[in-house]
Amino acid sequence: MEKNAIFNATVCLMGVLILAIHIVNLCVKKGKRPDEKTLLDFFIFTAVHFATYLIFTFVKRAYTSNAFIIVFYTVFYVMNNAEVFLLYRYTERFVEMPPRLRRGLSILNESLFSLFVALDLANVFTGIFFTAESGVYLRSGTMILSQGYQFVMFLAIFLVTVTNKKLNRREKIAFALYCLLPFTAIIMQNVFKGYAIAYASIIVAIEVLFFFVNVQKNIDLAKEEKKNKEARIKLMLSQIKPHFVYNSLSAISTLIPLEPEQAQAALDDFTEYLRHNLASLTETRLIPFENELRHVETYVSLEKLRFGDRIRADFDVRTTDFRVPPLSIQPIVENAIKHGILQKLEGGTLWVSVYETADAFVVEVTDDGVGFSPSEIDLDANEHFGIANIKYRIETVGNGKMSIESEVGKGTHVTVLFQKEGR
Repeated sequence: MEKNAIFNATVCLMGVLILAIHIVNLCVKKGKRPDEKTLLDFFIFTAVHFATYLIFTFVKRAYTSNAFIIVFYTVFYVMNNAEVFLLYRYTERFVEMPPRLRRGLSILNESLFSLFVALDLANVFTGIFFTAESGVYLRSGTMILSQGYQFVMFLAIFLVTVTNKKLNRREKIAFALYCLLPFTAIIMQNVFKGYAIAYASIIVAIEVLFFFVNVQKNIDLAKEEKKNKEARIKLMLSQIKPHFVYNSLSAISTLIPLEPEQAQAALDDFTEYLRHNLASLTETRLIPFENELRHVETYVSLEKLRFGDRIRADFDVRTTDFRVPPLSIQPIVENAIKHGILQKLEGGTLWVSVYETADAFVVEVTDDGVGFSPSEIDLDANEHFGIANIKYRIETVGNGKMSIESEVGKGTHVTVLFQKEGR
């Protein structure tokens, strides 16, 4: 067997074995992230790609017809493009991009992939990229153009990742290397013909991508989860204060001889309120929004029991078909009532609006209370129920964004956007 054939077979066998380990690792993992599911697809396809080339390395010694050579190399050309297609899909899931940019790149990826697969198939009849004579693979003068899709998408992935402010330095280096190594290897392979240098570079790039990005991401998420759990405990404890419990029970006690049925309903609300707060301590997953909404309504009901007509509430809920972190909206409502509406002698009105857009589910909490100057107030302070704490959980756990607008004497408007999956 020729030296280049031995080199190619060794590279492919090593690639299959390494990828098999990573595939098993991802398959047995519970609770895979969306990006890990696409990474698994990418690894499985790449393993098949290496295995196919490994088989071809041995089979082509026995099958040397021109038709056989053309068919096999056409398959490899298509598989090379498909591998880059899946790499971009993984990048798209992993990297947070503006919706318009995401849609544009997705269209570019799918359009170019379809075009170049069509060109690869057309090569069988036209020989625009390669031909075969006497069972020998021969590159055409325009062969480099067959790499056009890969060059464009590698460049797109490179730019999207290295310019993304939310990726850390380690992640940027990993994605950059995956783009630059195969890119460089493709050029070298045109010089060292017959050696699968691109495949060797892919193995190195995969290892960098897996350990620098995926494994480290899991470590970072474990740290984030610990921090988030501490945040949930701190938030819950900030809400269940003795004066709130005492005042709620006192109001219910006053109702018992006068309105026993209303008192029973209020006691049920109070029990449900405590139950939801305590349950949030151990809840690590997102919960249905309707559960959080019910908690909001329970809290508002308890406060109206105490303060009567000083609190007016209006709910405009057009959708509940999404999930949120527990205790993400209720504390915002609580802040609006206690530090906005109730700071006015005559009280005020709370508006809760929930609706859906093309890219996100939106929750707006508005009050016509006293308002505040955002530049002059510490949102981390306990008297504001740790709004920064809530913002952190919405962003890290719920893939959301929170913004606050307020004006002294006019009230406060809080907008929370929960991005739809894949956006």
